[in-house]
Order: sequence, then C-alpha cells, then structure tokens
Amino acid sequence: MPHAARPTVTLHDVAAAAGVSISTASRVLSGSARKVAPEFEARVLAAAAALRYTADASARAMRRASDSIALVADDLSTPSMGMIVAAMEREARTAGAFVTVTSTMGAPERQLETVRQLRALRPRALVLTSNRFLTNALEGGLLRELDLYEREGGRVVIVGETDLNFDSIGVDNRAAGRSAGAFAAKIGHRRAVIFGGERELVNLADRRAGFVEGLRAGGVAERDIRIVHCEVSRQGGFDAAQRLAAAGMDGGEMVLAGNDTIAIGAMSGFRAAGLAVPADVSVTGVDDIPLASDVTPRLTTVALPLAQAGAEAIRLALEKSDTVRRLTLEGRLIIRESAG
Repeated sequence: MPHAARPTVTLHDVAAAAGVSISTASRVLSGSARKVAPEFEARVLAAAAALRYTADASARAMRRASDSIALVADDLSTPSMGMIVAAMEREARTAGAFVTVTSTMGAPERQLETVRQLRALRPRALVLTSNRFLTNALEGGLLRELDLYEREGGRVVIVGETDLNFDSIGVDNRAAGRSAGAFAAKIGHRRAVIFGGERELVNLADRRAGFVEGLRAGGVAERDIRIVHCEVSRQGGFDAAQRLAAAGMDGGEMVLAGNDTIAIGAMSGFRAAGLAVPADVSVTGVDDIPLASDVTPRLTTVALPLAQAGAEAIRLALEKSDTVRRLTLEGRLIIRESAG
C-alpha cells in the first residue's frame, strides 16, 4: 500500500510551533544578516527540525537575487572591461553582495531584452556599461524599463557616457586624448596619425577630439593630423599599421591609438613591416591595461582609473540617494619607451 504524501510544512507552521513571528522565523532560516535573539533562534531551529521543514527553493532564490547586482555590459572580452568587472566583484563582496554579468555586444535590442528579463529576477541593482545608452534608445523602450525597475525599488547606475537620468560614473575621455596629443607635440612630433577605432563609439570619439586638441595646442598643423578608423581590437591596430607602413613613412610620425589594445596591435604591425618603435614611429595608447607595461617597448599611455570606476559604480548602486549623482574621473599620462 503506497505511503500517503507528507503534508507540506510552511514557514507559518514553523513560526507557530516556535511561538515567534513569521519574519523572525524567516530571518533564522534564510541566514539573514539581521540578528535574532539566541533563544528565539534556538526555538526556530528546534521547531524546523521537529517538523522536518525544508525551505522552498524558489523562495531561497528570490532572497538570493535580492543580494545580487546585475551588470549589463557590451563586450566582456576586452582587458579594460575585465579590470572594471574585477573591481566591481571585489567591492560587492565587501558589502555582502555579488555580481552577475551579461554581455549584449552593444546591440540595442539585446540591451532592452536583457534589462526586461533582469527586472523579473529583481536584483538589488542594475549596473550598465555602454557607450550607447541614450534617451532615444529603441524609442525610449530601454528608458521605460529602467524607470519601472527603479519605481519597483531597484537602483540603476551607468558606467560610461549617458544622457539618461540615472546615477552615472564616467571618465573624461576628451581630457585623456588631449593629454596624449599635447605630449606628442611636446616631444617634437609634427605629424600625427590617429588610429581612432570605430566612428560610433562615444568614448573613442571623445578621445579622437582630445588628441586633435592637444596636438593643435602644441603647434601641430591641422593638415598634418590624419584620422584612420579601424576595428577596436589588436587586429584592427595591426592592420591599420600595415596599411600606414605600406603607404610610406619617413620616421617623423606619431601614432595615437584610441586604446591600448589598438596600440599594441599597431606596434606588432609596424614590427612586421620592418619598422622599429619608437625609432621609426612613436606609439601611444589610452587605458593602461596590464599588458601595456609588459610589451616591448613598454607602451606610453594615458592611465584611466578603470578599477576605481568599477568600485564607485557598486558604491553608487548600494547607497540610497534622492538626487541623481554623476561622477567623472580623470586619467594621467604614463610615459614609457614606445614614444620618443
């Protein structure tokens, strides 16, 4: 004869048997950081054991989700994003939270759908890193989703350029470019080629504008500044350098790359073409990724506070505020051997 199914024991049953409130029983059984008096804790645990209480898995998942900070990023494969994510995870752990990560490759439809799905999971906060979060994104669809999420009690923080009305933390990319351009002019270069990356990326557009401003302020004529667009990758820098070398160079050029990955690819491209860095061509980057100080020659670059941006994003996500906060961080020039 089959055994009758054991009736489900609820949290209410445990609380009643222990003589405590449901919220007290919940705090004990969920491992909440909020303290419960030792005698109440003992009564709840004894009642749970006697009743053979098993916490509902979905309820545990919802409680766990409330400790999560969801990061929605463009491309997780870049070294700079790796520095940001690592800093976010370290900062989140100190606050008893954890970071979940999703990549959208910057596609607006995927950004919208990802945020919509995350809303249903109810993470503690959403951190979005992108160069494409604008108020007209998908005719306001993304903005509506983010607004609804905040009305439901969540927090939104954006890392990067945005005109959305949420907390944000960014880096002064134009000033970073200006610093590199001024340095190129200062050390005597009077012709410059900017490996500027892709046209539509806001951060790289700002760096390109800064490069030109710094070069012009240092006395480089506008006709002697060229901008070459390329893929934002090592291969993009390599190919751009190969094309430039094939077109002919006379040893006076300075290449200012939109980021370190492009710059490192460019140095490889010049080397493959038989040109020496910096004897035949100087190269600078932006970001100061770890590899920048390991390549030969070591890369001159503008160090951006990427780890600080990641940590600050988590702090903004966890701190309540009635006003929109916007932080802008500054980079600093790191002079190494790739420019001379």
